[in-house]
Amino acid sequence: MALPNDTARLHFREMTDDDLDEMAALLGDPAVMAFYASPKSRAEAQKWIDWNVANYASYGYGLWIIETHAGEFVGDCGLTWQPVDGHRQLEVGYHVRHDLQGQGYATEAAQACRAFAARLGEPHLVAIIHPDNVPSQRVAQKIGLTLESTSTDSLGQQRSVFGATL
Repeated sequence: MALPNDTARLHFREMTDDDLDEMAALLGDPAVMAFYASPKSRAEAQKWIDWNVANYASYGYGLWIIETHAGEFVGDCGLTWQPVDGHRQLEVGYHVRHDLQGQGYATEAAQACRAFAARLGEPHLVAIIHPDNVPSQRVAQKIGLTLESTSTDSLGQQRSVFGATL
């Protein structure tokens, strides 16, 4: 399986069931999940892992674990297919541990995923972001995505769609 290239500080690897403790802590953290409907339970974190393992099998990519070169868990980042206004769009997504936010890890990982999507020959990449999530919008802008549209998700929540042609 191909992975994004390592960055100056980060290594990508596939998510496995062995990551449940770290992923449950990440996705269960109210600060990390502030712009989601709610933090995820441990069972929901397992479903998140299962979804990504299925994505690896179906597409060759998904959200990957991002960790430092020393092996410290940082979060997840990767590529998933998401519905946007009735069309399937390839999205770059990222979650970084709250205590590590603001240090450029999300931007570094998302840039590597953008380059990976381009290497795959994908024509377009989006980031679907809550309108109030300014830090995530800054990450999208730093990797060259611009606001393309606003839409409403299946739960009736507003979202901003940042995107770029690759």
